[in-house]
Amino acid sequence: MAHVVVAMSGGVDSSVTAWLLKEQGHQVTGLFMRHGVNSCGGGNGAACNRRRCCSAADAADARRVADLLGIPFFALDFSLPFSQLVDYFVDEYTRGRTPNPCVRCNSLLKFGELFRYAESVGADYVATGHYARIEHGVSGSTPKLLRAIDPAKDQSYVLFEIDRSRLGQILLPLGLLTKSQVREYARQLRLPVAEKPDSQEVCFVPEEGHAALVRSRRPEWNSGGLIVTVDGQVVGRHEGIEKFTIGQRKGLGVALGARHYVVRIDPESHTVVVGPREALARRGLIATDANWLIDPPSRPFRCQVKIRYRTPPVEAEVIPEDSRTFRAIFDRPCDAVTPGQAAVCYDGDQVLGGGWILDGLDSP
Repeated sequence: MAHVVVAMSGGVDSSVTAWLLKEQGHQVTGLFMRHGVNSCGGGNGAACNRRRCCSAADAADARRVADLLGIPFFALDFSLPFSQLVDYFVDEYTRGRTPNPCVRCNSLLKFGELFRYAESVGADYVATGHYARIEHGVSGSTPKLLRAIDPAKDQSYVLFEIDRSRLGQILLPLGLLTKSQVREYARQLRLPVAEKPDSQEVCFVPEEGHAALVRSRRPEWNSGGLIVTVDGQVVGRHEGIEKFTIGQRKGLGVALGARHYVVRIDPESHTVVVGPREALARRGLIATDANWLIDPPSRPFRCQVKIRYRTPPVEAEVIPEDSRTFRAIFDRPCDAVTPGQAAVCYDGDQVLGGGWILDGLDSP
């Protein structure tokens, strides 16, 4: 019997995860990570109109589930590392990039700080309700991170930044289930969260949106500038680059008679460049701060590259420049290659690793 610390967010996925592991005979401890950020305009979490995780109401839900399962439960203060996550989010927007806080939350908190807690109580494993799989293999072999069997719920993309040495200490029991199966388990167990909607918003972003968060954290910062077309024509002004992301069509604040999209953001001049759909196409990308879940590659190799969580992967050749930087050349052009998002490399179901997009490449 192993001692497993389960990250319990108060949702149905982590609740069923805790039950499954207890059913398997493990000693389970539930842990709720308090982040200390109120994103509901003075409310207690339950008052929010947008579905997000980690509120006070979620902590209460997690405790009720733990009591029902008969497992120890603790809610710990993770506000300091969480503040670092918020700073990363804000800083990326000030650099004209679009952050991915879910990836960073997983590497910094769920598979970072949570491991430190698990080690402090002598636990053998950490578990979460992510839809992905870990293939532990034979003794002595390096475990593999794999896609979930439910393609509609697969979350392997947001786990690429996990420390490779930690894979053998992680359990992801939902990777072999579909969402409907998880819901059905929760109903049969009469868990109070069985019908609770999934969180869909970044938990620390206020009701007013991410731009308001950037302004509140950087009140002295002014990023207003010009909106120009790809051929250099000035067509308007904007109030801040934090309001834009590559590929955005709505909310541009200009009427051009035809659909235009954000093609590029210049953080130095605060210029937002817009153009037609075809101007979004890129033949490749360059990524930095790579994290590999295999031996770091030194030669070009073929794989599938995923550039956004909801975007299907594309066939590509990946060319390592060093252990932390790589280029990916797509077999066919891709739209909206976005600086700040993750480029994750797959070999079929296996996650090979990934990095953070620095820029798109117009040609090989």
